[in-house]
Amino acid sequence: MENRRYESRTSDGDSRGNSGAKVVKRTGFHKRKVCRFCVTPTIVINYKDAKMLRYFITERGKIIPRRISGNCAKHQRELTVAIKRARILALLPFTSTLSQY
Repeated sequence: MENRRYESRTSDGDSRGNSGAKVVKRTGFHKRKVCRFCVTPTIVINYKDAKMLRYFITERGKIIPRRISGNCAKHQRELTVAIKRARILALLPFTSTLSQY
Protein backbone atom coordinates (compact mmCIF):
# COMPACT_ATOMS: atom_id res chain seq x y z
CA MET A 1 0.00 0.00 0.00
CA GLU A 2 1.36 3.37 -0.90
CA ASN A 3 1.88 6.31 1.44
CA ARG A 4 -0.89 8.86 0.95
CA ARG A 5 -0.97 12.51 1.81
CA TYR A 6 -4.12 14.08 3.11
CA GLU A 7 -4.60 17.73 2.34
CA SER A 8 -6.91 20.15 4.02
CA ARG A 9 -7.19 23.22 1.85
CA THR A 10 -8.24 26.57 3.20
CA SER A 11 -9.34 29.58 1.22
CA ASP A 12 -7.17 32.67 1.07
CA GLY A 13 -7.89 35.10 3.89
CA ASP A 14 -9.67 32.76 6.34
CA SER A 15 -10.27 33.85 9.94
CA ARG A 16 -7.25 31.92 11.34
CA GLY A 17 -4.76 33.76 9.19
CA ASN A 18 -3.72 30.70 7.17
CA SER A 19 -3.33 31.13 3.47
CA GLY A 20 -2.80 28.49 0.84
CA ALA A 21 -2.80 24.74 1.28
CA LYS A 22 -1.77 22.88 4.39
CA VAL A 23 -0.32 19.37 3.97
CA VAL A 24 -0.69 16.91 6.84
CA LYS A 25 1.29 13.69 6.62
CA ARG A 26 0.01 10.58 8.35
CA THR A 27 2.28 7.64 8.92
CA GLY A 28 1.72 3.97 9.73
CA PHE A 29 -0.86 2.27 11.86
CA HIS A 30 -1.16 2.14 15.65
CA LYS A 31 -0.74 -1.30 17.19
CA ARG A 32 -3.61 -2.15 19.54
CA LYS A 33 -2.50 -2.89 23.10
CA VAL A 34 -3.57 -6.26 24.47
CA CYS A 35 -4.30 -7.13 28.09
CA ARG A 36 -1.42 -9.33 29.26
CA PHE A 37 -3.66 -11.03 31.84
CA CYS A 38 -6.20 -12.08 29.18
CA VAL A 39 -3.49 -13.35 26.82
CA THR A 40 -1.73 -15.38 29.53
CA PRO A 41 -4.33 -16.65 32.02
CA THR A 42 -1.62 -18.25 34.19
CA ILE A 43 -0.54 -14.80 35.42
CA VAL A 44 -2.45 -14.10 38.63
CA ILE A 45 -2.93 -10.64 40.10
CA ASN A 46 -1.87 -10.89 43.73
CA TYR A 47 -1.27 -8.05 46.17
CA LYS A 48 1.74 -9.92 47.63
CA ASP A 49 3.60 -9.84 44.31
CA ALA A 50 5.06 -6.33 44.63
CA LYS A 51 7.59 -6.90 41.86
CA MET A 52 4.82 -7.44 39.30
CA LEU A 53 2.67 -4.59 40.66
CA ARG A 54 5.56 -2.10 40.41
CA TYR A 55 5.28 -2.31 36.63
CA PHE A 56 1.82 -0.73 36.84
CA ILE A 57 2.72 2.29 38.99
CA THR A 58 4.79 5.34 38.07
CA GLU A 59 7.95 6.42 39.85
CA ARG A 60 5.75 8.89 41.75
CA GLY A 61 3.53 6.04 42.97
CA LYS A 62 0.49 6.70 40.78
CA ILE A 63 -1.44 3.84 39.16
CA ILE A 64 -0.98 3.76 35.38
CA PRO A 65 -4.33 4.11 33.55
CA ARG A 66 -5.59 1.33 31.33
CA ARG A 67 -5.35 3.36 28.12
CA ILE A 68 -1.57 3.40 28.67
CA SER A 69 -1.04 -0.04 30.24
CA GLY A 70 -3.36 -1.81 27.77
CA ASN A 71 -5.28 -3.79 30.40
CA CYS A 72 -8.93 -4.66 29.99
CA ALA A 73 -11.44 -3.10 32.41
CA LYS A 74 -11.84 -6.26 34.50
CA HIS A 75 -8.13 -6.76 35.08
CA GLN A 76 -7.49 -3.04 35.62
CA ARG A 77 -10.02 -3.09 38.48
CA GLU A 78 -8.36 -6.18 40.02
CA LEU A 79 -4.96 -4.57 39.59
CA THR A 80 -6.10 -1.35 41.28
CA VAL A 81 -7.45 -3.24 44.30
CA ALA A 82 -4.22 -5.26 44.56
CA ILE A 83 -2.06 -2.11 44.40
CA LYS A 84 -4.14 -0.41 47.08
CA ARG A 85 -3.89 -3.47 49.36
CA ALA A 86 -0.12 -3.63 48.82
CA ARG A 87 0.15 0.05 49.73
CA ILE A 88 -1.72 -0.46 52.99
CA LEU A 89 0.60 -3.34 53.91
CA ALA A 90 3.61 -1.14 53.01
CA LEU A 91 4.71 -3.40 50.14
CA LEU A 92 4.36 -0.46 47.72
CA PRO A 93 4.77 3.26 48.36
CA PHE A 94 1.85 5.69 48.40
CA THR A 95 4.13 8.41 47.01
CA SER A 96 7.75 8.81 46.06
CA THR A 97 10.40 9.68 48.64
CA LEU A 98 11.66 12.72 46.74
CA SER A 99 12.24 15.74 48.93
CA GLN A 100 10.69 18.97 47.72
CA TYR A 101 13.15 21.30 49.45
